Amino acid sequence: MNEEDKVSILMVDDQPAKLLSYEAILSDLGENLIKANSGREALELLLKNDVAVVLMDVSMPELDGFELADIIRQHPRFQRTAILFISGVHMSDLDRLKGYQRGAVDYISVPVIPELLKAKVSVFAELHRKTQQLEALNRELRALSGRILSLQDDERRRLERNLHDGAQQHLVALKVKIGLAETFAARDTEKARATLHQLLSDTDEALRTLRELAHGIYPPLLAERGLPAALKAQARRATVSVSVLGDGLGRYTQDVEAAVYFCCLEALQNVQKYADAHEARIELCEEGGMLRFEVTDDGRGFDVTHTTPGSGLVNMRDRLEALEGSLAVTSHPGEGTRVTGVLPVRTVAR
Repeated sequence: MNEEDKVSILMVDDQPAKLLSYEAILSDLGENLIKANSGREALELLLKNDVAVVLMDVSMPELDGFELADIIRQHPRFQRTAILFISGVHMSDLDRLKGYQRGAVDYISVPVIPELLKAKVSVFAELHRKTQQLEALNRELRALSGRILSLQDDERRRLERNLHDGAQQHLVALKVKIGLAETFAARDTEKARATLHQLLSDTDEALRTLRELAHGIYPPLLAERGLPAALKAQARRATVSVSVLGDGLGRYTQDVEAAVYFCCLEALQNVQKYADAHEARIELCEEGGMLRFEVTDDGRGFDVTHTTPGSGLVNMRDRLEALEGSLAVTSHPGEGTRVTGVLPVRTVAR
């Protein structure tokens, strides 16, 4: 087993001979064995090591096993640490209940059967190892998802530039030429003027469509002026009355601004499609090192507990979690809906 794959097992007993016997029994597991001669020493070692299993005697002076287990469980780091009690005295049903209430996962009676002790410790050590591996994989998946979203945002920016600098410029030139043609054809038939006028109208519509498409892919205002300005521009296009609160915010990294913008945009689109609302509000603020946004509406609401999240909400949650953020939705029938997102602040000088 590689050193990196080993987990730590803390053995606690005030009798050195017992610690030596536990060490001899468990040495075949190939794990990192740590010994403590008292509850106080055990607490010090716990704070310095990532411990998978605590094997402790119940009867110890100063700080007994029950008290030590209580302290361990109160610490956020050790909520999932497996605690195994060894006792030759406290073995009644009430003693076991007391131990389980304090976070013990198992009891081992004295005299200790080596094979049984080794098997039980091995199970919890392996469970801890698998949990660590799963958490590492989840971190890698979040990082990968974040990179994918970043690449998608980069692609949106590239497409926006291409549309603006390419097709849109050609259409502008076409509009100018058609306008000139209409001027030159002023003395021609009414049908010619009507045709040219229709061409102008069609070109205006094509330009409007291209602008909307470009803004939907990646709004220039987001890169140029930041979140409040970009969201206010979207609010003006909405079919409901939308207010945007958040002036005075600084600038953030591209991935953070894009995540908040597209989450707010998705929530606003949901309001327009499904909420039957008259008003909505987008509020942005920075607090405690986190950027927070809320999108609320006065619509019909829905029962969150009995509604399967749609693809829009799933995408919003994935986007935020990829940046170590989170999403929450609060709604009740007839009381509107609130969509809240938070993610760590990453500022950038502009």
